[in-house]
Amino acid sequence: MEVRTSRLILRSARPDDLEGLHAVLSDARATRWWSTPPHETLEQTRIWLENMIANGPDHPDFVIELDGRVIGKAGFYEMPDVGYILHPEVWGRGLAAEAVGAAIDHVFRTRDVEILTADVDPENAASIRLLERLGFARTGAAERTWHVGGQWKDSLYYSLSRADRAAAVDGQAPA
Repeated sequence: MEVRTSRLILRSARPDDLEGLHAVLSDARATRWWSTPPHETLEQTRIWLENMIANGPDHPDFVIELDGRVIGKAGFYEMPDVGYILHPEVWGRGLAAEAVGAAIDHVFRTRDVEILTADVDPENAASIRLLERLGFARTGAAERTWHVGGQWKDSLYYSLSRADRAAAVDGQAPA
């Protein structure tokens, strides 16, 4: 499966994505708010990638390519929760919004789902801004929800309805 945006290709994972995804998942900056510590070995990433591939080619969890290079992943490893991670070298260019927005729109076009959700660390201001820009609204919070690298992390919960996404997209359209 493949989704194209103006700058990106979002596609199903394949075995030759190992090196590119390891570059992302082994970077401590990229994984600062991720659900696992940085991958220490290529084998850790291989297992992670094999699990992603095992979901099947129709599963809306995508590898992100920019100019033929793997720069991260965006999508739904487990519906209806959106997740994303990009290599820090490409941060600040609007690529996360482009990729996540395309993955969300794909799911709303192809799946019978009315609400998508997200779980974000309260300290991850960039991700909170991204979710809100895409139309997500905060629905709750909880403490000590993730134990990552020996530390407890808190969560802010967000949701996005099909109607709210349509309104957010319409609001971005030129007048």
